[in-house]
Amino acid sequence: MNISQLETLLTISKTMSFRKAGELLNLTQPAVSAQIKSLEEEFSTILIDRNQPVTLTDHGKVFLEHAERMLAIVEELKQKLSDLNDNPQGHIILGTTASIAVQILPRVLSYFQNQYPLIKTTIHTMPSAQVMSAVDNGNVDIGITYLYEKSTTINSSILYYDTFQLIVAPENPLSRYDFITIEQLQHIPIIMLAPDTLGRRFVDQIFRDHRMQPNIVMELSSSEEVKRMVEINLGAAFVSKLSIEQELKLGTLKVIRVDELQATHPVGVVYKSGRYLNSAMQQFLNDLKGMPEYQFMSAE
Repeated sequence: MNISQLETLLTISKTMSFRKAGELLNLTQPAVSAQIKSLEEEFSTILIDRNQPVTLTDHGKVFLEHAERMLAIVEELKQKLSDLNDNPQGHIILGTTASIAVQILPRVLSYFQNQYPLIKTTIHTMPSAQVMSAVDNGNVDIGITYLYEKSTTINSSILYYDTFQLIVAPENPLSRYDFITIEQLQHIPIIMLAPDTLGRRFVDQIFRDHRMQPNIVMELSSSEEVKRMVEINLGAAFVSKLSIEQELKLGTLKVIRVDELQATHPVGVVYKSGRYLNSAMQQFLNDLKGMPEYQFMSAE
């Protein structure tokens, strides 16, 4: 058994075709067939049902699970060997919210990628409450999110503190106020983040503490979507202070102070405890943790 045979089996499982697998692996169809036949003979079993489209047998499915683990170990070995080079290199998959991706990451990544051009980054945006689980299950390497609970399987480090603020369009009747109480929002149309976001959980708790039922007219998955709806005056909303810097400069949104919203919320970087950190991840984490808080607070 060799690595090439395992890669061939994995490719067949994805393409369901000996011919397509050969094209992807730059092998002839007879060569693909010979590799699978050799595996089957070595383990005295049938791995592939060769009817069209080809599928894995039950034995083939069990074999594939182990093959994927072995290939993952080989990839980790390649990465560790690559890390012996002086220049950090590799691939980082980042998970964060749409707002942080738009407001914070550009200034972080512009510096980082100028310094380390061999490091590639991919960004996956998701609701804030999903970032920790995405890191924990390995779907992303590093997350940047609100730190709302401790986890024994996740390492975290605070980067900066954020607050939530009430925003309205300039033409909204509330815009004539600089300050209101939470009770004054009892019958105001409210645009909310989706229930699976941490910002929504925070606001919901405030309303519960005051025994109020907000007049929710719309729920959206990201602060960027929420801001657009507030700008066209479909309601008021609660969003991160750092997410509205540009809109405040342009005058398309106005902040109204609500004392009940003044609590600060830590935003930090998270990664799975005990996992191997390649040189790219180590460098990114070191740079991120070394940035002073003010660099996250303003795009200037």
